[in-house]
Amino acid sequence: MTGTTAEINLQLCYESPHARRIDSSAVKALASSIEQSRLLNAITVRRVQKSRAGQMTDAFEVIAGMHRVQAFRYLQRKTIPAIVLEADDLHAELMLIDENLCRNDLTPAERASAQARRKAIYQQLHPETKAGGDRKSNGQVGQMIETPRFDEAASEATGQSERSVRRDVTRGEAIGEDALAKVARTSLDKGEELDALAKLPTERRDALIDRAAQGEKVSAKLEVKKQTRESKEKALADKILTLPDVKAGLILSDFEWHFKVRSEETGMDRHAANHYVTANDCNTPEEIVEHQRERMSIAADDCIHLMWVPACFSAIGHKVMELQGFTYVSQLVWIKPGMGTGFWVRESHELLFIGVKGKVPAPSMGEQFRSAIEAPRGAHSEKPDFQYEIAEKYFPNLPKVELNARRPRAGWIQWGNEAPTPEPTGC
Repeated sequence: MTGTTAEINLQLCYESPHARRIDSSAVKALASSIEQSRLLNAITVRRVQKSRAGQMTDAFEVIAGMHRVQAFRYLQRKTIPAIVLEADDLHAELMLIDENLCRNDLTPAERASAQARRKAIYQQLHPETKAGGDRKSNGQVGQMIETPRFDEAASEATGQSERSVRRDVTRGEAIGEDALAKVARTSLDKGEELDALAKLPTERRDALIDRAAQGEKVSAKLEVKKQTRESKEKALADKILTLPDVKAGLILSDFEWHFKVRSEETGMDRHAANHYVTANDCNTPEEIVEHQRERMSIAADDCIHLMWVPACFSAIGHKVMELQGFTYVSQLVWIKPGMGTGFWVRESHELLFIGVKGKVPAPSMGEQFRSAIEAPRGAHSEKPDFQYEIAEKYFPNLPKVELNARRPRAGWIQWGNEAPTPEPTGC
């Protein structure tokens, strides 16, 4: 598209509605360069009608060079060299997009938005290039001219490879122009983050973009991993819930450990046996496993076991977990206030072993709890609420059972001598 060269009045220059944000520091730097040298490239404009003092009058819409216009105004110039084109709205916007895409300072989000919009305009101007269209159209008499594919035409116009064009269009169409405008120049404005954003459902994606737009450092890649992990946990829960017999995907156990004392006469005054029946005939891992065989039969083939273990029974606890078919993966430590008992040290903590069998998804990166948690003591052997909070956060859908439960918890199957009686339902 050719035009005429003219010196036009700066007062008649208007910004395109599709123009990029003006960078004031770039304007000042450009003004300094123009003052020392001269304007190297004329701006590109098109003739438009604008309302001035209640009347429509001739004006110019800047297609390329709005920063140059602002630099001339900064220098208090009256006119500026320009190439004046006759172009409709779509062709003008297309030229503006190409001008921006040829620059090297666009971010990935800005490129994706520009290329997606460019494709929409190009296909509106050349509907034959849409999928299923016939790209051969009549040219001169006796000739058939094939309209270039969009990515081919965009590559030639912007200097980007066709592969880069297709990648940017895919990102732009998947995420959307409005969302990309909010993403631009945030922690999500990276190629791999845009690809991850495109995989998220709209509601989740929009929430993440809003957080990024408010200045929070977020990651769509991490969010996709969370989503994948949530899907795996839900699929495992669905699998277990379809079994003919009641099975648990998560077991929280607090075995009735029998502690040794220094003296049967003086050491039993604070013994656990004063509060509940202990397994005084279980002294080896094998005996403990056999003692729990029936209750542990509720475990599904794919299951996680959270097992409370006093520090002095740590070695036995590892063996018990192994014999029950679970692989130890980690542990949490309950740090208790005050002083405890013990032969070698006064124990002020208790361990919660984490074991898995089968295929159980680990927590998503960034969602893990700290391994050491301070919490107050309750009644004798009563455990803090964080045991439930962790289990429910990590595995919201899995059917859960608590062995040797002592208080009610919604959504849990509870077993044990002190387990609360379920509230009656119905009439």
